Amino acid sequence: MSNESKSLSAGRKLKLQVQMTIDGFVAGPNGELNWLTWNWGDDIKKYVNELHDSVDTILLGRKMTDGFISHWLSVIENKDVSSKELSENYEFAKRMIDIPKVVFTKTIKKHNWVNTSLATGDLTEEIKNLKEKSGKDIIVYGGARFVSSLIKNNLINEYNLFINPSAIGKGVEMFSRLDEKINLKLSESVAF
Repeated sequence: MSNESKSLSAGRKLKLQVQMTIDGFVAGPNGELNWLTWNWGDDIKKYVNELHDSVDTILLGRKMTDGFISHWLSVIENKDVSSKELSENYEFAKRMIDIPKVVFTKTIKKHNWVNTSLATGDLTEEIKNLKEKSGKDIIVYGGARFVSSLIKNNLINEYNLFINPSAIGKGVEMFSRLDEKINLKLSESVAF
């Protein structure tokens, strides 16, 4: 889905990629992800790879960064890439580590994450500056509070919502902090 706001049309796009339940949650009440579909087919893997071909920067909230980077580093450190699945995971993990990441934080000034810089200023100004730089588009994964702030401030141009066939009834939401309606336009819907 694309954001219909005209103010976001110039420069690089900010794209959200997020897994969510059919009832709109991105995690269970305590951060559980046991509702996620993990057995991806070749079609969805191809779709996600193509989505990443159009980006050269990843945005993350500080709380998500440790888990995100350590997960992809652990995949890379698994030297046995003989099977097709391990080889595909390795190649994608390498992309996730190689793509420059910007971590939005108000609490840390130094870090030791690989290929990562910090953004500590005003959220809207930081995003505006990133969009004005030359390069490919930008993708954001989360965490939920960070993404909620981006949504609330009308900073996301494209929503890639991966709806899992699960309903959990309660949990962590992304759209609950909106002060007013946002208009989205469905640009594509693909079933996997």
